[in-house]
Amino acid sequence: MDYSEVLEEAKKHIGPNCKVCPVCNGIACGNTMPGPGSKAPGLGANDNYNAWRKIRLNMDTITELRPMDTAIEFFGRTLSFPLLTAPVGSTRIHFTPESDVTDFNDQCFAACKSRGILHAYGNGMTDEVFEKTIAASLSHDNTGIPVYNPDSVENIKRLMDLYQGKQMPIAMSIVVDSAGLPHLNSCMGGRGGTKSIEDLKELKEYMKLPMIVKGVMTVKGADEAGADAVIVSNHGGRVLSDTPATAEVLPEIVDAVKGKTKILVDGGIRSGVDLFKALAIGADACLICRPVVIAYYGAGQEGIECYLDKIKAELMDTMYMCGAASIRDISRDMIRLPK
Repeated sequence: MDYSEVLEEAKKHIGPNCKVCPVCNGIACGNTMPGPGSKAPGLGANDNYNAWRKIRLNMDTITELRPMDTAIEFFGRTLSFPLLTAPVGSTRIHFTPESDVTDFNDQCFAACKSRGILHAYGNGMTDEVFEKTIAASLSHDNTGIPVYNPDSVENIKRLMDLYQGKQMPIAMSIVVDSAGLPHLNSCMGGRGGTKSIEDLKELKEYMKLPMIVKGVMTVKGADEAGADAVIVSNHGGRVLSDTPATAEVLPEIVDAVKGKTKILVDGGIRSGVDLFKALAIGADACLICRPVVIAYYGAGQEGIECYLDKIKAELMDTMYMCGAASIRDISRDMIRLPK
């Protein structure tokens, strides 16, 4: 099955919100991806996408021919290439009423296990959904990283306790960029919201694992989060209009905290070329969400694997043409940032 076939099948099953565009850029859906609840009136998703387009590559094939190596170490785990599939809160709300996010997560775990990467999964809308997802992650060699909505500190701790007696994930993540989404706060009974430095410190001490904070968009936030890793993310450009794209703020965050904390980035990354650009700026890894969901609706695990293979092949081709034989060879002088 090739990727064009995956897209054709996805059109039959994904529901009315997603138009299954050849490239997922937020235009046709009017920035409603991943469904209802978008707060920003502008086209933040498209801003994210376009920011990566403005970064150019420095092609250089005058280099020694060496074997290609895309592997990285991530909190003690070897990934075959620097990518995680990103969390989705509810496929039922965002796409079709018949959808089951636990099946989406299960198919992602299976695909990520087969391709040697990790799947980040949300805590879902209920404890039952979360517990099923935890079980699915464990059944696929613990290939998941839980990502908690910005609920109250007490409730996040309670959700962490669901891992008691089970194999722990390699890390846990707290989302802060979705703190202002009205529908999310409503689902949490008004408990959701921003997190203080003290809140994050308390949660990190409680989890006793590497902590990842998702939704960092400033140098100050990256420095003060106290996290083992941050995800540079503006929630797909859906939570506040006129925010910069993730690609625009990534260089300054890298320059400020690289070496002190791992740096991941999402938002508009749609190809292995985009992945290369993020790594060249200084990110340690990237996350991709919407195209993974589309691939799932196209062919489940097989569709996701098809998309992941496409991304990895594009990354390897870009590395080859820019003179990088391994991920550690990728550097900022291999790209041209916009002035």
